[in-house]
Amino acid sequence: MKSYRKELVFNVPSRRGFINITDQVQACVDESGIKEGLVLVNAMHITASVFINDDESGLHHDFEVWLEKLAPEKPYSQYRHNDFEDNADAHLKRQIMGREVVVAITHGRLDFGPWEQIF
Repeated sequence: MKSYRKELVFNVPSRRGFINITDQVQACVDESGIKEGLVLVNAMHITASVFINDDESGLHHDFEVWLEKLAPEKPYSQYRHNDFEDNADAHLKRQIMGREVVVAITHGRLDFGPWEQIF
């Protein structure tokens, strides 16, 4: 079995953002030389998520609105975790959006549907 590991770092200038990382993940697959297998992409930060969906701005807006309804940022006092921080809502949102994705690699390419992208 062949394995390859690489860390990608992203800086999000706002409290929350959607970054399409599909091309960067494909570049990692290319670097690895792996032609058939699986790629695991996981967020290594407790308030970050990785998920697969369509890269469409209206959908991203809908995610923002939906997540804020489920776990509103404010008032900070509504969360016990916020006794020391102000990011309890981000922890909850991460549980909804997911920690990781696994994508098949076929012939050296990420093998998923035509509209699927990794965020």
